[in-house]
Amino acid sequence: METFLSSCHEALQQANGGDGGQGVHVVLGNEACDMDSMVSVMAYAYFLSKTLGSSRPVLPLLNVPRSEFPLRTDNVFLLRQAGVPQELLLFREQLDLLQLQRDGRLTLTLVDHNVLPSSDRDLEGAVVEVIDHRLLEREPSASCQVTVEMVGSCTTLVTERILQKAPEVLDPQLALLLYGTIVMDCVNMAPEAGKVTPKDSQYAAQLEARFPGLPPRGALFQSLQNARFDVSGLSTEQMLLKDMKVLTGGELQLAVSVIYLTLEVFLERDKLEDDMSAFCVKHGYNMLLAMTISFTDKQPFRQLAIFSHSALCREEMSQALEKSRNPALSLCPISSPHSHIKAYLQGNTQASRKKLLPIIKDFLREQEQDGGRDERGEGEEEEEEDTQFPPTPMNSLVEGCPLDNGLPRISAQALEEKFSQMSARQERAQSP
Repeated sequence: METFLSSCHEALQQANGGDGGQGVHVVLGNEACDMDSMVSVMAYAYFLSKTLGSSRPVLPLLNVPRSEFPLRTDNVFLLRQAGVPQELLLFREQLDLLQLQRDGRLTLTLVDHNVLPSSDRDLEGAVVEVIDHRLLEREPSASCQVTVEMVGSCTTLVTERILQKAPEVLDPQLALLLYGTIVMDCVNMAPEAGKVTPKDSQYAAQLEARFPGLPPRGALFQSLQNARFDVSGLSTEQMLLKDMKVLTGGELQLAVSVIYLTLEVFLERDKLEDDMSAFCVKHGYNMLLAMTISFTDKQPFRQLAIFSHSALCREEMSQALEKSRNPALSLCPISSPHSHIKAYLQGNTQASRKKLLPIIKDFLREQEQDGGRDERGEGEEEEEEDTQFPPTPMNSLVEGCPLDNGLPRISAQALEEKFSQMSARQERAQSP
């Protein structure tokens, strides 16, 4: 993999050579750049480079700026375990895809998404292949080969392609990247989590059989899970950015960040209030809500902090959250060492950020003045995330993922309902 990635940097320099530069075949993941997207990009580009036989070099392009990559701490951990140097990765700002498309020098393969975002719609003519595990949204085209199947991990579909077409491409390093991602995406292959499908299990087992030196499944999942929520090496700004959504209403603009620490530990960070103030000034926020999540005996433990220099804003938001009944957050005030931060223990541990956002939207509507409107406008879908920040990664524990309420418990009824839902989704996806 290192040799391949090094050669990609040489091809990148040539591709950026202007009108005289060579064409490239780019494998592009989604804008979340979670582990599934990252590994699918790297593995499939590597596979194509070995099998395509094209004169165009194949480049694995991660669809985020390099500066944002450290926020994906589980990605960083898996690369380190596999011995892949981060400095060899290619990031979105390193290649002008639009200019390449205008010059007729771009071929594009999409993995882990099947439609381009509106900001990239001008690249559509370059798309020749799609591999994804979401519901198909793109229009059929004779010029684009589409593989879409509702499995737990897009990496499963990439593994399938490699094993069917060129199994000799696999080595222990690539196998670890693929295997770790499948195990992580499928929540340790636990059926009760509702993510794993028979195909995920099939190809995880094939990787285990071909590479007996792979780490034990349970230990690998736990280490990756720990890495996902290890923020010890991040600055306060990076912690706030890691899982953040932004909402506006009237004259208020606020951010809601999930912090993977206990609130007591977070509040003890050196110069925390100064850092939060600088963060709000930098991004234009009047208020910042920090939702912390940690685990006790495998069960979620949630706390909440409200930061604003305006005592009125803090108090009004506090009242809105305390009085909420749909859902009731069961907030209990706790001591805060900072004058501009109000802190709470959240008794309702099932109220994730996804359930908190409607309460905040209602609060913002009440704050609107002179015909103001929220960030997305009346009647639009609940998608409050500011587009300048990366989408929340899959399985983030903050958006209703399988582990949102702690580790899964087996229930026969829940299993039956989940498999019925999966069958229905697969039938819809396969229907003409």
